[in-house]
Parts: sequence; C-alpha cells; structure tokens
Amino acid sequence: MSLRQIVLDTETTGLRVEEGHRIIEIGCIELIDRKLTGKRFHTYLNPEREVEAGALAVHGLSNDFLKNKPNFSSIVDELIAFINHAELIIHNAPFDLSFLNYEIERCQKNFRTVTDYCHVIDTLQLARQIHVGQKNSLDALCKRYGADASKREWHGALLDAHLLAQVYLAMTGGQGSFFDSHMNEESDSEITSEIVHSISHEKQCIILHKADKDELQEHVLYLENMKRQGKCCWLEQVESQ
Repeated sequence: MSLRQIVLDTETTGLRVEEGHRIIEIGCIELIDRKLTGKRFHTYLNPEREVEAGALAVHGLSNDFLKNKPNFSSIVDELIAFINHAELIIHNAPFDLSFLNYEIERCQKNFRTVTDYCHVIDTLQLARQIHVGQKNSLDALCKRYGADASKREWHGALLDAHLLAQVYLAMTGGQGSFFDSHMNEESDSEITSEIVHSISHEKQCIILHKADKDELQEHVLYLENMKRQGKCCWLEQVESQ
C-alpha cells in the first residue's frame, strides 16, 4: 500500500488560540511514497477578527486582504477530505492542531478532531531528537539541510509547507525523493501568495561527498551503539559486505 503524507502549515491572527485567535491561511501538499504529487490544498481565510501587529509582521496578511476570503466553515469539508487517512507532517504540531481543532469545533459540523482522521508526525520533536541541544526552528533546519529559504520575505503556509517537505525528507532519508518529484514543474506564481510574497525555484544540485576512512569508522561505531539499544538493520548490511 502506498504511503500518503500531507505536509501542512497554517498562519494565524496571533499566537494563542485561548485568546480567540483564528487561522487565516492553510497550506497542504501531498506526498505519495515520499514523492511530491503536485496535489495540494491551499486557502486564505477571513478570521472575522483583527490580525495582531506581531503576526502581521511575520506573514504580511492584512485585515484588508483577508476580508473577502471564505470563512473556515465553508472549506472544512474539503480540508477534511484532503487530509483524511493521510499521515500529517507538521512543524510544532500542537500549535497548528490546537487552531485547527478550535476551528473545527466552532463550525459545528460534527467533525471530530484532526487526530481522529490522521496520524501526525511533529517534525519539531523529531528534529529535537536528532539534533539535541541545537536550534530546530524551520529556518534553522532549512539552513542545516540546504533548503533554500533565502527568497522568503514573509512566512506563508504553502511556501513553508514546501520548505518543510524538503527538510522532512532530508532529515528522514535524503533529498532525492523530493527533488525527483514535481517540485520544479510548479511555477513561481503557483506557490507565491496573492500579495507580494515570492520565491524562485532554482535547479537543485546534489553534491556527493564520499566518507574517508576515519568517518567510516565513526559511522560503524555509531551503528554499534544503536545495536546495543536494539536491532540495527544498517549494521547488519555493513557486516554482510
């Protein structure tokens, strides 16, 4: 059976859902067996409240821009259908899930919480396990894994979902499956927000660096440590060579 994953990000009017802050943008992109399919769900939303100045400085989505956008209740059926039975990949998942669940409850359409429809992977928790004691914001991970966020003037849900997909795939097994996908087929205007945000997709070049003798020995020692904590299939492959 194919693995269907949805990389999801949101933008909001403020940081605390407990203070009645709302979602103003949702961006989702689909991966099948770790390859970008080109399918996505993206919408701006009218939050029916003011955007805080601090949030506006991050995403640039103004009250005037959002006033004619749909409300969450009008898109929730399509959103649930898109994410249903998928594995959701979210950076700092508790934040996005708290807002999504709040919106779902508000619209009173008898939908359950997001985790009733999807298994969720929190890439922030994953990164903290891999990079202990280091900065693990999306920006920090983009720099660490070579995902080009330099053209990003503002945060945007769809753009950040694309960046998170690159980071997640690199963090869990390499970039190849992402760059072999449809990413380069999408034009800049399709990923850009309707206001002034823009990015450009340059051709990705993956450089292969071969490990030297000392690095290979360090790698084997690391795998042996993993084996002491449980089964390590990578070490078995090394020993069989």
